[in-house]
Amino acid sequence: MILFVLNLLLAIVWVAITGSASFLNLLFGFVLAAIALAIVRYSYGGVLYLGRVRRILALFFLFLGELAKSAWAVAVAVMSPKMDVKPGIFAFPLTVDRDFEIALLANLITLTPGTLSVDVSDDRKTLYVHALDCSDPETIRRSIADGFERRILEAFR
Repeated sequence: MILFVLNLLLAIVWVAITGSASFLNLLFGFVLAAIALAIVRYSYGGVLYLGRVRRILALFFLFLGELAKSAWAVAVAVMSPKMDVKPGIFAFPLTVDRDFEIALLANLITLTPGTLSVDVSDDRKTLYVHALDCSDPETIRRSIADGFERRILEAFR
């Protein structure tokens, strides 16, 4: 987030120096600032700014895909004449350990239809999740770990 603000400030400085306050000039300054920040970060061995943006976008598109799939699954379950679901709560062992990452994971799970984050253990190592169909909790655990949790770790570390 700090790099984005710095990128935006450098783009505004670019607009002030060039004297042209058009949108295209601001966009050009933003791209130049992003390239400059990438060069500086690369020389110090940090995570590249544009790479992080790409990984955050990958997390966002994963969420959209999971949202569509789970919305369809919930709609099919609700509309079927024989509602064959086994709701339940299961424990999900957390790999993420920062407050922001835990909150983001819990919110992504809650925003996905059919699942709801219920609680986080006191030691912040377990997330309790309610699922509409908890007949195979191990598959749901694996799906969360290989999907949301892995992408959160890639994007923010």
